[in-house]
Amino acid sequence: MNETTTPQSPSGGRHRERTPLRIRFRRTRGRRLRRLLYALLALVALLCASAVVAYQLTTIPKPHPETVTQSTVFLDSGGDYLGRRGPVDRQDVPLSAVPRHVQEAVIAAENRSFRTDRGISPRAIARAALATLTGGDQQGGSTITQQYVKNALLSPERSLTRKAREALIAIKLDRTRGKDEILQGYLNTVYFGRGAAGIQSAARNYFGVDAEDLTVAQGAALASIVNIPSYYEKAGSDAKVTTKLADRWEWVLDAMVASGAISAKQRAEARFPAFRFYPPGETEGQRQYLIDVAAKEAADRLGITEDQLASGGYNVTTTFDLALQDRATQLAQDRPGGKRGVRVHTAVVGMVPGDGAVRLLYGGSDYARQPFNDAVSGAVEGGTALEPFGRVKVGDPLGRLLRTAAPTPLNLASAYATVAADGRYAVPYTVSRITREGRTVYRARPEVSRVLDEKEAFLAGLRTGDGATPVAVGAKPGAGSVPVEPAVFTTGGAGGGSTRRTVWTTGYDPRLALTVSLFADRAGPRKGTTVPAQLPNDPPPTEFAEQVATGIWEAATKDGAKGGSTEDARDGAAKGE
Repeated sequence: MNETTTPQSPSGGRHRERTPLRIRFRRTRGRRLRRLLYALLALVALLCASAVVAYQLTTIPKPHPETVTQSTVFLDSGGDYLGRRGPVDRQDVPLSAVPRHVQEAVIAAENRSFRTDRGISPRAIARAALATLTGGDQQGGSTITQQYVKNALLSPERSLTRKAREALIAIKLDRTRGKDEILQGYLNTVYFGRGAAGIQSAARNYFGVDAEDLTVAQGAALASIVNIPSYYEKAGSDAKVTTKLADRWEWVLDAMVASGAISAKQRAEARFPAFRFYPPGETEGQRQYLIDVAAKEAADRLGITEDQLASGGYNVTTTFDLALQDRATQLAQDRPGGKRGVRVHTAVVGMVPGDGAVRLLYGGSDYARQPFNDAVSGAVEGGTALEPFGRVKVGDPLGRLLRTAAPTPLNLASAYATVAADGRYAVPYTVSRITREGRTVYRARPEVSRVLDEKEAFLAGLRTGDGATPVAVGAKPGAGSVPVEPAVFTTGGAGGGSTRRTVWTTGYDPRLALTVSLFADRAGPRKGTTVPAQLPNDPPPTEFAEQVATGIWEAATKDGAKGGSTEDARDGAAKGE
């Protein structure tokens, strides 16, 4: 009988047969799976603990200084938008001042789950993280809360760390702040293009209205712009951009109907809105003369610097009449310039006698080339325009203004306004009210003093036409016109005939004193200086000055236009509050 023997090792011991790896792996699989599960659970626990710790340690930072800086807005006497000053075109408004349909339009365009989400969109975060890791295109899709955190609270850097911090802050913000508070912050800081940060500035820059006056169609258009503001800001002036925005506008409105934000009837009645032209034209630039004067006066009244005013978020209601200003611009710019280095200047001032409110201030033809305001600071030869005051005793402060051979157009207009007010001189002013956050912080109080007794004022009025040519002006009768007493404009100046250097045309009645000044200069012998020059005779300067004066006067008195009192401007101007 054969016997099986176990092979011996060279050393004489028995060799033990090894178990195959496959069998051993199968035998230990359960133990290794349990270890892996424990490790995964520990990792998840660690991540959760880290997230909890990170959340607890996360603080909600304060907004960037530029997101709390507000511009100051200037309005005309009727509350129409004049312009702004400030490093950022932004003004805060409470959410209550933003119509509900505008709020819902932004939600429909940017984050339809805003009212119910927890401040973040996990899917959008994952998509953005993947794009960052793979070097792909930047991904959007953040919630409104995340956008507010990114725009107002964090730096614009792109990194996973910043994205994670953004998410943590958004979650904490959503848990500690109300949805309305977050939406208000977002609407006041999000960029809409055209330099406008926030819904209030956007409403003015695109449609010339306040946020509270936005229609359903306008609100949906602004909501559509937020997606690519630098592209859509050209809407209204670029046909391709306008068409693309109109398509997105339709999409936003459809979403609003689907969510119940607007009715099907409102959707059907909505029409794609008309936009203000962009970029602004020359008329906008003309307004900078007005803003310069009003800004300086407003800062003086508040006892602050002009820089502090510009970044303070004030609403400054001025005394100006924009319609009258635009009419003066049209008339004054019809005159051709001089030849052989001669520059022709036109300055126009209109103010309310006995009150001092300046309705009209045309200080130059082009602010970009000449920021110097001829109407306020230009010293112009008075000539025969001062003669009515040479034979009467004029008290100060008007007396001081007239003891010069070269008054400013503003000073001369205030002198004739004094005659119109029976000898009562009113200090000219351009700011009627200043508000901040809905609270009035300044209200104009006219400074009036008697500088001529009534007899001398009467005599000065009689002498107004001495040495000058009177021109009768009045509202033309017709349908809807209001009969007014004709005004007599007198034209005088310095020089005569072909040597005329200045022309003044002045007229007044109890409602308005109007002065048009025409003068010329050329470069002086030293660099940066000028000397008086003769006015060109084509067109004749006296005829042109009278034409400008009569055109403005007719516009000012047509249909009972503004002129006599500024009470409405000081007590009204609801839009400025």
